[in-house]
Amino acid sequence: MPAQTIPYAPHYVKPPPTKEELEWAELPIIDFSNASTPEGRAELTPQVCNAMRTYGFMYIVNHGLTQAQNDRIFDIADIPFTQVPEDEMKRFTADIKGTGSYRGFKPRAVWEIDNGVRDQLEHYNTHRSITDLQNHPKALQPFLPEMRAFTEYNHHQILFPILQILARGLELPENTFTDIHGFDDKSETYLRFMKYYPRTQEDEQKSRNVWLKGHTDIGTVTVLWSQPVSALQILCPDGKWRWIKHIDNAIVVNIGDSMEFMSGGFYKGTIHRVRQPPVDQQGYARLGVFYFGSANDDVLLKPLVQSPVLQRVGIVRRFDDDKAPTQDQFRRGRTAAYGLSKLEKKNDVVEEQIIHGVPVRHYN
Repeated sequence: MPAQTIPYAPHYVKPPPTKEELEWAELPIIDFSNASTPEGRAELTPQVCNAMRTYGFMYIVNHGLTQAQNDRIFDIADIPFTQVPEDEMKRFTADIKGTGSYRGFKPRAVWEIDNGVRDQLEHYNTHRSITDLQNHPKALQPFLPEMRAFTEYNHHQILFPILQILARGLELPENTFTDIHGFDDKSETYLRFMKYYPRTQEDEQKSRNVWLKGHTDIGTVTVLWSQPVSALQILCPDGKWRWIKHIDNAIVVNIGDSMEFMSGGFYKGTIHRVRQPPVDQQGYARLGVFYFGSANDDVLLKPLVQSPVLQRVGIVRRFDDDKAPTQDQFRRGRTAAYGLSKLEKKNDVVEEQIIHGVPVRHYN
């Protein structure tokens, strides 16, 4: 049989990593070589659960995709921003506020960051099915099968083992979370390609170098494919912002609010932000690839009180159980409101909004 040919994509050349000595977050590095077996997951459980209880972030290596496969998905990720004409992209622009969904294209300058400064980031979001629920620009269409293979891999080979390990950490059956994250079920787990662009010095000063305010993620588990432009910071347990360091072909994983709610506060949705890169990277755009995991739309985001662990250590609730929103309600509310609704200023650092009765904080 003739070898299958893959469609040509312009090669995206990744910027060089920074040479500056930054204050890096010391996150655990989890080897996923044996995460496909129950024995391997059992061995990883103490390390993963400790990471998700303290930092809420970790690295994953040896996840099964090669560096060449990693490079290829970044080539594809750049296409919406370099190969799609502006007039065509306008037809695929998401109605974020109207639908509470990011599906489609988000142009620059939609959100206010601070002091009148608008964001300088674009992203293209697609439901994990790729073709079932939306159409795509012509330039992306040759790559849709590869995008589908990538979402399936993220879902089954990365997200599912993480969810199984998190269930183990609560002494619950391994399928507790995977059963409410079905690939073919109704939910908004999605793939995102995102690109940040350098800003003017005036905008940097007005926004105190913040490109995206400190926040927690909406869903359950976020999978970020590591890229070399340093800009992501997390708020560490000691109250200091520290940088996330790039590791070639690694994944950065973090817990979102929805998992924190269901785990009764056992796992932490850690505050993180994006800020101006260090001096030796400030002329580069920052291209990112994400897989955002969410529970099925009808799942109530309330603590799993049957967990023996939660029965021992106690439950931290952010709202009463009878007022718990569904995943769909919480996601739509936060998505529609982010950067587009007025925030209540609590102090010089914290701003707050209420989404379905849940206080959601943003940090400058």
